[in-house]
Amino acid sequence: MNGVIPNQHISGMIKNGAIAASPAVIPEQIQPASLDLRLGTIAYRVRASFLAGADKTVAERLDEFQMHQVNLTDGAVLEKGCVYVVPLMESLALPDDVAAVANAKSSTGRLDLLTRTITDSGTEFDRVAPGYTGPLYAEICPRSFSVLVRPGMRLNQIRFGRGDAVLDDDALRDLHSETPLVDGEAVIDEGLGFSVDLRLPGTTLVGYRAKPHTGVIDLDNIGHYTPADFWEEVHSDNGQIILDPGAFYILVSREAVTIPPDYAAEMAPFLAMVGEFRVHYAGFFDPGFGYADAGGAGSRGVLEVRCHEAPFVLEHGQVVGRLVYERMAEPPTQLYGADLASNYQGQGLKLSKHFKNP
Repeated sequence: MNGVIPNQHISGMIKNGAIAASPAVIPEQIQPASLDLRLGTIAYRVRASFLAGADKTVAERLDEFQMHQVNLTDGAVLEKGCVYVVPLMESLALPDDVAAVANAKSSTGRLDLLTRTITDSGTEFDRVAPGYTGPLYAEICPRSFSVLVRPGMRLNQIRFGRGDAVLDDDALRDLHSETPLVDGEAVIDEGLGFSVDLRLPGTTLVGYRAKPHTGVIDLDNIGHYTPADFWEEVHSDNGQIILDPGAFYILVSREAVTIPPDYAAEMAPFLAMVGEFRVHYAGFFDPGFGYADAGGAGSRGVLEVRCHEAPFVLEHGQVVGRLVYERMAEPPTQLYGADLASNYQGQGLKLSKHFKNP
């Protein structure tokens, strides 16, 4: 059946060898509609980001671009502004009718830790061709903070699917009429539009901006760091802020979003013509995100925003992106929030799990 492959069939792919790993995959890696990928033991510092390109392997390109190797076994710092390629513990031998798409995990994106998946013969980041057989690599570029990593850490995730599972606008309207996808008017145009909230109730605090010179973040430290050591608060009393070029912001959507159990969703940029900024780095929503029966009752989408060419005025209610919904091939046997230790169910404006609650 066409659609995104759910957790129970991901387990089947592990058993039949379509997904291999050394050491073996652990149950905690399997999410409702995706598989977390683990860092291996070596990071290659490279001169520049690259794709393997047709008929070339990543290993061949590493011979061309690597500067030195970093042993991660006892933990190592990946430095801000540098590019690294890390072989992952997982590899694939996909059936001819199964393709895959990867994303950074939520906590990875909220640290401005640009993480993308590359493959042998790959011509696109985060896209794995149907029938791909070979290793997987993570390209990692810390943008705002240097980070301490170890083997087995899970910075990105991969989901598998058959055929075209994307809902068109008519199907999305029908779904919204059955199960409200947002807590207000649904703006549907090539996906479900979402806007930025710059008028949070009872406060002028609307977001956070990464400080330019900070210490290292150990990715194993959960609820450990004081936000003020790494972030400046962003306040607004008039429903607008000015984004500075090159700065990284954590903001929140005005809409509370629901992903029903039979669906998954990906956050996509809106249109370049609405402004020179990017609104997400980690954009995958598992089945059950914000779903009432999974403890969500609507969850805000956290926006990871980077402004580019010129200062830009961002105003309350401005549409900044859209959610593209995909059908599951079959309902998953576990849901985000209800069956997992999910960090961001029912969230509002929230930093990554590494920080203490402000």
